[in-house]
Amino acid sequence: MERQLHNTEETDQSVGKAAQAAEKADQITGEADRKELARLAVDMLHRTMVHHIFWFKEVEHQMGFEKALEIMGTAYERSLGIQLNRLGKLLGFELSDGIPEPLLNLPQEKLEKLIEGLAVNWLAGDGVWFQTVESRHGMLEAKRCNDSCWAWFSPFEAWSVKRLLNLPEQSGIEGLKKALQLRMYAKINVQTIIDESPNSILFQMNDCRVQAARKKKGMDDYPCKSAGMVEYTNFARAIDSRIKTECIGCPPDAHPEEWFCAWRFYIE
Repeated sequence: MERQLHNTEETDQSVGKAAQAAEKADQITGEADRKELARLAVDMLHRTMVHHIFWFKEVEHQMGFEKALEIMGTAYERSLGIQLNRLGKLLGFELSDGIPEPLLNLPQEKLEKLIEGLAVNWLAGDGVWFQTVESRHGMLEAKRCNDSCWAWFSPFEAWSVKRLLNLPEQSGIEGLKKALQLRMYAKINVQTIIDESPNSILFQMNDCRVQAARKKKGMDDYPCKSAGMVEYTNFARAIDSRIKTECIGCPPDAHPEEWFCAWRFYIE
């Protein structure tokens, strides 16, 4: 009888351990499943962004850049409203004037840090693309892709900033001064705008995150003049088609300590 009781206790303990092991295995499986679902959710966000880009590029191919921007303006507003409303219901946040309330409830200091972080992420992504092309196809091909990318991104960024500031089509030098302060670069670099005349300003990039990092490593300046000519010329022209751009100096040009590159914007 004692042996039977002992065997029964051992059996109960074995069953209990087996149940615990099964429960733990289910928990691990559940965590793995949730992790995979979370990874899928992040990947679907990326697919959504790329699909948005492909739509824009195809409309641009069929109808031209200006028409594509016009159409994107309407599509973006409608799509953003639909997506934020759905995410708000799923994740439990409200919208106020189309803006998620958790963002509006952040202290100003944290909101500014968030904006800076978004700008740094943008720049990091740009660098990753450049380095990936360079590692596989060389510096020349990476620079060629980089310069061409700026030919598209600069006028798009100008269009985006104009919408945020509600600038008119011909907003002049004053409009450009406002727009330059809302560029992605403006949130992570140090820049100065000097008034030369009512129709002319001098823009200096006093501290460039990319060039400063290279300088700390003892490396030469990255020769960004070709990209800069595309970038600044297209940005200024998209703010006001009358604005002309002149390069004062940009690597590989020699430059003083107080700036890495400098540009003059003027209307004749």
